[in-house]
Amino acid sequence: MTEPAQTLLQHPLVLRLRAALKSRVVLGVGYGVACALTGLAILLAAAPPASGPVAPLGRVILTVLGLNLVLILGLMAAAALRIYELIDSHDPGARLHLRFVRLFALAALAPAAVVFLFYGVLVSRGVENWFNERVQTVVENSATVFRSYIDEQTGYIRDHVTPMAADLNREAEAMKARPGSVEEYLSALATYHAFPSAYLIDRDGRILARAESPNAPPFTAPPAAAYAAADQGEIYIPDFGADVMRGVYRLRAFENVYLYVTRPLQQGIMGYMRESEGALVSYRETAQNRERIQTIFALSYAETALLVLVGAVWLGLAAANSITGPVARLVQAAGRVAGGDLSARVDADSDPEEIAVLSRAFNSMTHDLQAQQEALRRAGEEAEARRRFIETVLAEVSAGVIGLDGQGLIRVANRQAVGLLALSSDGGRGQTLEDVAPELVELARAGEDAEAEIDLVRGRDTRRLRVRASPTEGGLVLTFDDVTRLVAAQRNAAWRDVARRIAHEIKNPLTPIQLSAERLRRKYRKDIAPSDVEVFDRCTDTIVRQVGDIGRMVDEFSAFARMPAPQFAMLDAGELLRAAVFAQRVASPDIDVELVEPGETVALWADNRMIGQALTNVLKNAAEAVEARRAAEPRIKGKVRVRLIVDGEVAVVEVEDNGVGLPARDRDRLTEPYVTTREKGTGLGLAIVKRILEDHGGDLELGDARSGKGALAILRLPLRASAPGSARPVAAE
Repeated sequence: MTEPAQTLLQHPLVLRLRAALKSRVVLGVGYGVACALTGLAILLAAAPPASGPVAPLGRVILTVLGLNLVLILGLMAAAALRIYELIDSHDPGARLHLRFVRLFALAALAPAAVVFLFYGVLVSRGVENWFNERVQTVVENSATVFRSYIDEQTGYIRDHVTPMAADLNREAEAMKARPGSVEEYLSALATYHAFPSAYLIDRDGRILARAESPNAPPFTAPPAAAYAAADQGEIYIPDFGADVMRGVYRLRAFENVYLYVTRPLQQGIMGYMRESEGALVSYRETAQNRERIQTIFALSYAETALLVLVGAVWLGLAAANSITGPVARLVQAAGRVAGGDLSARVDADSDPEEIAVLSRAFNSMTHDLQAQQEALRRAGEEAEARRRFIETVLAEVSAGVIGLDGQGLIRVANRQAVGLLALSSDGGRGQTLEDVAPELVELARAGEDAEAEIDLVRGRDTRRLRVRASPTEGGLVLTFDDVTRLVAAQRNAAWRDVARRIAHEIKNPLTPIQLSAERLRRKYRKDIAPSDVEVFDRCTDTIVRQVGDIGRMVDEFSAFARMPAPQFAMLDAGELLRAAVFAQRVASPDIDVELVEPGETVALWADNRMIGQALTNVLKNAAEAVEARRAAEPRIKGKVRVRLIVDGEVAVVEVEDNGVGLPARDRDRLTEPYVTTREKGTGLGLAIVKRILEDHGGDLELGDARSGKGALAILRLPLRASAPGSARPVAAE
């Protein structure tokens, strides 16, 4: 549809017109008016020819029929609009509506068509027969007969009034002399001329003399025109409309005297004559307007047929509504059910009983389906709740869990498994176990309830996992715990016990050995031959020096084995770090030790001696790593960068060097006792640092330098220590 047409359809007047065409009240009133106008036109067309001003040949009938045709066309437009809307709509009951309308329209058109076939013959032939020569002759002859009879009676009056008046004029003098003889003489003349009554009247209608027979008609004064005509010498015969003819004639022998006679006619003859003359006039007019009559009958029939057709269409729509309305509601409700809305119901109270049974069955079905869906929904919600609970449990448990299907593909993996095995964000779903964790394949193939500890290497870290394989229906579940810390703790406990025993067993003989070597040197040196003094001094110095080295080693063993409880106090973290850096600068003057401090004072709740020892050990390790690299690369400028920052409630000390760096593997074991990368190291420095930080509620992190080659040690300490020893703080040393 073009844009102008759409604009026209949206005009307010057009919208109001369409709304009026859809109104049942307007259509009902319009249909009633159309039927009334059609009936009125038919009555007027069938009325007698001269029944009044509204004759069938008048324009009034054609006007009524024309207006009625416009009204009927409006009703047809309303029906057509409704049918168009049904065709254009996607209503499920539209087809059934159209079928009902088609059936009712055909039912109305069939008899109309049959009548139309006979109408052309019957009406046309009938109108032609009305105006054939025989009918015309009969109508005109009947009028002629009536006129001849009246003319005959009129001639009789004229023929007899004149001699009667002559007799009265001749005897005027005698009657004037004898007034009593006037009525006798008048009666004799009336009887002779066969007039039932005769009168002598003056110009005012007063009776001067009368002669009346017993059956004479009542006296009626003549009109003024009768006197005027009589004065002219005429015999005036007025028409009083009754079956009596009257004549008025002036008597010349008398002054202001008129002869007034009556003659009765056949009963009803005047009425017949007037009807005959009127029928003749109407017949002639009708004959002249034959085509208009045929048009009136054709319009009457056409409008009647159209009214029947429109009525049949609306009746079909009404009948279709009574059936298709409930059916359409059922279809719409079924569509809602198909869309998942099981709350759809159909109101069957106003439906026919046959449809109501179907509607009630539909409502019962949807009720049962809704109840079943609700039960399934609750069951699904319960299953979903259990699933979420299981997923939550799996996500929060410390153990990693991987579920495999029957084909060995990963079906599910919890958060711990993703972290431990370094899986992708989707948990490795759809991948094989060999692709993501080949170390676990052998255990997965071992069979039911297999368990083992496996070393898992990811990047530069090595973790010890305790893995268990449990077959399930159609798959396998692998659970594994990270026991790296546990193994390290067990190893630390074992090494502390060893260190304690070594310190006890070795420290006791060290002092006598050292004292004996020093006494030998003091007592026997003077007795040694000059040639052997140098050897003697070298040997005794070696004994004393090695005993000192062993003593220091034993002291480290003892310190590691018997780590004292921290004595907490409020300390200045910056001052502790400055002291440690200063000591390292003195110890390693060839290395640039840089200190970066925050602008404000950082208060730390810690043990002064233990934190100082931890900082010293870390700085010493950094310096030794730098020296080791410089030994291999003399041109390298040694550098250690120390930075103190505050991250929330945690003090962070970063020690970064450009030394040899950390090993590629087993970095997590560098904090274990007796694990070292240097030839003369005891492997206790970082272990002691980690132990001190753990006692203070902190931790130690080792990694690569941020720029270039080297290592990065990060020491984290809470500003308010949470260690057990913090309950009774003491003053700083």
